[in-house]
Amino acid sequence: MDNGRGKDGSPDDDGDIGCCGYILMALSVFTLVIFFPFSLCCAIKIVQEYERAVIFRLGRVVSGGAKGPGLFFLLPFIDAFKSVDIRTATFDVPPQEVLTKDSVTVSVDAVIYIRIFDATMSIINVEDANRSTKLLAATTLRTVLGMKNMSEILSQREEISEGMQQMLDQSHRSLGSESRASRD
Repeated sequence: MDNGRGKDGSPDDDGDIGCCGYILMALSVFTLVIFFPFSLCCAIKIVQEYERAVIFRLGRVVSGGAKGPGLFFLLPFIDAFKSVDIRTATFDVPPQEVLTKDSVTVSVDAVIYIRIFDATMSIINVEDANRSTKLLAATTLRTVLGMKNMSEILSQREEISEGMQQMLDQSHRSLGSESRASRD
């Protein structure tokens, strides 16, 4: 089934917007020219050093990837954009009640560091990358600790952290982000 995406999940670069798309682009440029001084406030956008803008033209991602930092140009009424913060963000995973392999209940929390490395993938593949990271980290924490005995949890902190890191990395590649976990 063709969903307009390549094998890696990125949009196909066919760039065909169709006859109606070209007509709408011509009308947009015409409107831009007629209302020239006033239309610049709608056409020129700025993103900060720590942001990237993913531009959608008639609902499809514009080829060339995310734009920024700095100025970029949008066609009024045709283009829309979403900005993505690419700085490292931290999240507290709330305390999780985990039942270990030897049936001991343990309350564990964690801190997650997330950084978006591909703004386009983070916008296209998931609705809210930060929220999904927090939920995925909580699930991963419960899964990894649920496979261990209490004595293993206490003695193998580094191995558990590395196991969590590998599980999070596998899931985050398709989201365009990377994360680091710290277990308390």
